[in-house]
Amino acid sequence: MHTDPAVAADRAVALLRELGAEEMPHPGGTLLAHLRRVHERLALWQARPALRLAGLCHAFYGTDGFPGALLPPERRADLRAVIGTEAEEIVHLYAACDRTATYPGLARPDAPFHDRFTGVAAVPDPRLRRDFAELTAANELDLARVDPAFRERWGPDLLSLFTRVRDLLSPEAWLECRTLLAAPAS
Repeated sequence: MHTDPAVAADRAVALLRELGAEEMPHPGGTLLAHLRRVHERLALWQARPALRLAGLCHAFYGTDGFPGALLPPERRADLRAVIGTEAEEIVHLYAACDRTATYPGLARPDAPFHDRFTGVAAVPDPRLRRDFAELTAANELDLARVDPAFRERWGPDLLSLFTRVRDLLSPEAWLECRTLLAAPAS
């Protein structure tokens, strides 16, 4: 299925509103505001359209760090119909990631991703691993930018993570990681 990115983004925002993301509190305002900022950050980094759409929708199934799901993973087809198969696959991988089990090996190409929904571990293809790293950077940098307490608490750990996976990140993402996370918190 071919999905026009602008149409898909508009449809995704409409679905996010319908499911309550505009009223759901999140650092920096609401969940919808956060998702839009992540989408915009990925656009600034010149991410391809599917990754940008995934950024806009990355919290649909909840995440290891944000448990509030807008849709259960059993309804993946609903999101796939809005943003396309490729973007939804990125969203699902992001949402399913057991961070504690996955992050330590993330830089290794053969390291498995641990699925918090199923308990299954699998090795994603290199492109999906890069997408995951880029989306993780966009998400965490947004939180660090809007919430000084988050940045102070998690900035050093995030800089360590992104330093380990820098080969998976775009030059733009890596530059922003270094600039924001290495700077003293204000």
